[in-house]
Amino acid sequence: MSNQTHLDGKKLPLKTRWVLLRNRILGSARFQNWAAKTPVIRGIARRKAAAQFDLIAGFVYSQLLYVFVKSGLPEYLRPGLRSLPEIADQAGLDGAAAERLIRATDALAITESPQPGLWTLGEVGAALSANHGAMAMIEHHILLYRDLADPFALLSRQGGQDSALSAYWQYAQDGAADEENSRSYSELMAATQPMVSAQILRRYDFARHDKMLDIGGGAGAFVTAVAEAAPRLHLGIFDLPEVAPHSSAKLSRSSIGERVTVHTGNFKQDDLPRGYDLITLIRILHDHDDDVAQQLLAKIHAALPDKGRLLIAEPMAGTKGAEPMGDAYFGLYLWAMGSGRPRSMHENKQMLMNAGFSRVQTVKTNLPIIAKAIITEK
Repeated sequence: MSNQTHLDGKKLPLKTRWVLLRNRILGSARFQNWAAKTPVIRGIARRKAAAQFDLIAGFVYSQLLYVFVKSGLPEYLRPGLRSLPEIADQAGLDGAAAERLIRATDALAITESPQPGLWTLGEVGAALSANHGAMAMIEHHILLYRDLADPFALLSRQGGQDSALSAYWQYAQDGAADEENSRSYSELMAATQPMVSAQILRRYDFARHDKMLDIGGGAGAFVTAVAEAAPRLHLGIFDLPEVAPHSSAKLSRSSIGERVTVHTGNFKQDDLPRGYDLITLIRILHDHDDDVAQQLLAKIHAALPDKGRLLIAEPMAGTKGAEPMGDAYFGLYLWAMGSGRPRSMHENKQMLMNAGFSRVQTVKTNLPIIAKAIITEK
């Protein structure tokens, strides 16, 4: 019907009718012109317009951030003030280009000029300079940017076929990776893992366990962090044959090398090692499609002893206050990667119940935009 209060002869729910009415009002040029001129409402209209522009210009902002990080400017500007010629020399740009970059990043609070002719980090840039994991992801995003050059083409290819990210994350599709990609993957995970570890270590008592197995543990960044928090805990890593040697080599040179056992295998094909009363999946489950993820959870359930526990930590869809991180960012990233999807806390809990787990509980984290956590018991 024309008033859209009914659909197929049924009255629409109140929320649906409100959304349709809201959209008709906000989509009216006449209403927008009125709101822009009306006191009180004008302030709201301006904020909405600014948010709309940021949505349109977001890709440009991300490119500026990439250049800023790739040029080494966060570290270069961190100690103090630099002149424009010094910044140009550091970034490898001519004076005009460097000035265009520095003024653009100033507009984003990445840089700041507290006195004429001299520049340093802004509020955003100062916080970023201390977050090495975030900067590693920013540099890594050049692959995603290549795929997004033609987003329609990316979405038209099921599972990101022939994308730059799917080539990089080859292991997620077929369980194999060449040596160069394995090393690059391990380095990226090692750089970004502390962001996730920090969300979990103060929220869960790892010392209550005897042995912990980290599936997809890469270079061992997570087990190294856990080892400090639980000095008596015996540790294990399970990863692909192409990745595991990097773990063994790095851990053999560390103080915890004798506490860690590295297992090689492919969980799509092989059974998991037994004898561990805690198994962890740190940013692993959302990398895989539903059938693979469900199979993995079933294998973990089979490998755990009675009362053994599984800890899952990763960004999740539907996170309150961080909704774009889930289905928007990770939705497209994982599509380009060719495997996995962001799942909500409810979806993850349902998959765990389907695998036979009980007592599924949420572990609160300080920054759920980085990672939410679930603990469950066999």
